[in-house]
Amino acid sequence: MNKESFLFQAIRFLKNSPRTTFGIILILIILSMTLGANFFTVHDPLTRYDGEWHSPPSTEHILGTTRLGRDVFAQTLYGGRVSLMVGVLAGCISVGISLIIGITAGYFGGVIDGVINTVINIMLVIPSIVLLLVIASMLGGISPPTIGLIIGLTSWPGSARVLRSQAMSIRNREFVLSAEILGEKKLRIILVEILPNMLSLITSGFVGTVIHAILAMTFLEFIGFGDSLSVTWGMMLSNAQKTGALNSGIWWELLGPSLAIILFGAGMTLINFSIDEISNPKLKAQRIMSTYNKMMKKKEKQRLMESGK
Repeated sequence: MNKESFLFQAIRFLKNSPRTTFGIILILIILSMTLGANFFTVHDPLTRYDGEWHSPPSTEHILGTTRLGRDVFAQTLYGGRVSLMVGVLAGCISVGISLIIGITAGYFGGVIDGVINTVINIMLVIPSIVLLLVIASMLGGISPPTIGLIIGLTSWPGSARVLRSQAMSIRNREFVLSAEILGEKKLRIILVEILPNMLSLITSGFVGTVIHAILAMTFLEFIGFGDSLSVTWGMMLSNAQKTGALNSGIWWELLGPSLAIILFGAGMTLINFSIDEISNPKLKAQRIMSTYNKMMKKKEKQRLMESGK
């Protein structure tokens, strides 16, 4: 019964929120095409096709080829795997750290909260992009997994502060106080009573970090600090810039990675909006009122049609 109710609510929410539905469809399409790249193209992203340098889009090469004769469509699909892996890696690391630090500070308070809050404030002034640039310049380049690791380790303070505030609010509610009076262990209170009430904030932080990580990696690779041996969306744009593809009218070399980044970012942003719509009471109330007004207008229209008969 609960499962059916949840499924019904999910379907109704998607029906009443077209942008959420569109965002989910975009993400599913991108994930299916990147993870199942071998089903959508027969070409290898690193294979050079002799005599087909900078070939325009054709039936053989859907998005044409690069200056080295490599298939742009194949590189876009296989490169998406690496780019998405970096985003997910950074998101998981950031969410994990922000969860531990934010909930610990918010629930226990006192000296623990004071120390953790000081650390959060210090970390907030350290820009992850600048840190990535410094490390990349020192190493002469930086691999995609390292980019994801550094972004994950430096992008948690904002989410941690939000989770800390939410945990401070939840810890004073009746169900948490009742659990404490009954002698429940603190770890169980955090996992069972507090954590489920913060899922929307956790998901929102994860989505934001994934987008930030992919854009940060693309930026670093575009300016020349990426791993030249890897195939990613950022390296595709960097190689196209080095060969003067846009100035030469070779637009198809830029189309694949640019369109993939735009569509993925748009899909994740639309999903993030829906998460905010669920977790924000004001936006949730507006959505409910909008649905109610539509129902009332529909009933009024039916009443007028029946009275006219």
